[in-house]
Amino acid sequence: MIPRIRAAGAAALSVLVIPLAPAPAEAAPKSEAQARRMLAQLKVAKALSIRGYSHKRFQPRWANHRGRCDTREVVLARDGKGVRRNSSCHPVKGRWYSPYDGKWLRSERHVDVDHMVPLAYAWRSGAKRWSQAKRRAFANDLWRPELKAVSHSVNIAKGGQGPQSWRPPRRAYWCRYAISWISVKHHYKLFVTRGERTALLNMLRTC
Repeated sequence: MIPRIRAAGAAALSVLVIPLAPAPAEAAPKSEAQARRMLAQLKVAKALSIRGYSHKRFQPRWANHRGRCDTREVVLARDGKGVRRNSSCHPVKGRWYSPYDGKWLRSERHVDVDHMVPLAYAWRSGAKRWSQAKRRAFANDLWRPELKAVSHSVNIAKGGQGPQSWRPPRRAYWCRYAISWISVKHHYKLFVTRGERTALLNMLRTC
């Protein structure tokens, strides 16, 4: 039986303690050498035009998973510590570590779910030519390292930029960031620009 915890007051909130195992992930490169080999297999090309891009072309809303939970709620439960969720699956308590900037966050309001390869950047890397269904699957992908809980402030700073323009403030995460970025692009056969490729190689040197 799932325990229920009643909050004090007339407007009591039923909270569910729901253990959630991480979604199975595709085998990501485990070393700098493997990541370099995967990067070498990616096509190098000029970025496509942003013309026609809209967030809704990928994600009119988060997809539902496991009943009432949507993708964002699954990621917050997966990446957080001591996460408690209400009967609608929304996190009401927990702690989240933002690997990009090394911050611990104690309120879900300060947490964003980042798309490792931003949607607008993916559009310019080849997703412009995908079907709507494939773009939606990309935006809600729990299997690759595409979705990560991070601080709202660092996610805003990143925006839709690639590694040639933006890198995590926490240098210790550069290696994992580059490997994850390469893994996502390799799986989806998205191309890289010359500047992007150079930036990724430089980040891999920190491994």
